Amino acid sequence: MGDEHRPVMLREVVELCAAVPAGVVIDATVGRGGHAEGLLEARADLEVLGIDLDPEAIEAAAGRLARFGARARLRQGSFDEMTRIAAAAGIGEGSVSAVIFDLGVSSPQLDRRDRGFSYWDDAPLDMRMDPGQDLTAAEVVNTYEQDRLAEVLARHGEERFARRIAAEIVRRRPLRTTGELVAAVKAAIPAPARRRGGHPARRTFQALRIEVNRELERLDAGLDEAVHLLTPGGRVLVLAYHSLEDRIAKRRFATWAGRPPGPRLVPEALQPAPARPLVRILTRRPLRPSAEEVASNPRARSARLRAAERLG
Repeated sequence: MGDEHRPVMLREVVELCAAVPAGVVIDATVGRGGHAEGLLEARADLEVLGIDLDPEAIEAAAGRLARFGARARLRQGSFDEMTRIAAAAGIGEGSVSAVIFDLGVSSPQLDRRDRGFSYWDDAPLDMRMDPGQDLTAAEVVNTYEQDRLAEVLARHGEERFARRIAAEIVRRRPLRTTGELVAAVKAAIPAPARRRGGHPARRTFQALRIEVNRELERLDAGLDEAVHLLTPGGRVLVLAYHSLEDRIAKRRFATWAGRPPGPRLVPEALQPAPARPLVRILTRRPLRPSAEEVASNPRARSARLRAAERLG
């Protein structure tokens, strides 16, 4: 697939941004620039500030968006630093038309063997979105205590065999490549479980990638920064690819809307009084990609898109 990049649910993203005020859109995970390109083509009154941890993504997006000139600006960084990055670009709180989060790992990152994101290749245990950071998957796999490693696999991967996998990894240390990690996972999981539910190492790789890149903590912080950057009528969009990301977005939207989810067993009449809402939720249930899109881009299959609009 090379560096081909097809932005997931582009039509739905553009439609959800059709009504936002003119101004600046922050693409908090600009990737190769697909969503940014679609928005700049659809709305001549929008500009884009694109942010990404991956310097290769920034370079690719720069080439893709060059024809838009000053309407497209790009910065390397993390979306949990969005307010600071925006301020450095002359963009203040309460002035942004939309913020878009397209989470997870991109197709080009998966397809680059040396990045270590894929369980289909034998590559160095890396998994860093930002190649300049210190923590790698190799360090997590080879230095975390067994109980801590099992907790990472269970929490970030929802892996039911987390303890068995962690024990097998520790037994085989040091592990140097993704192929060695896949072999350890397969050895730890019972044979009947290996034959169903997709690749047996999928959840382990997800958990390690999330741990290496602090994805869930960054999402929590980035969402809170996004809502305060929005102007009234501005919208925040979140494209999530697994339940952990989607759950964070769903709960954050509910809290902003003045209805934070309380304990399930507490009757609604006894729940805390709603706060003054910051947003109106536009997607009571997440939007999903069309069958046609999934057929042409199977990696879109798990996508879930949520959106909310900032109130005055």
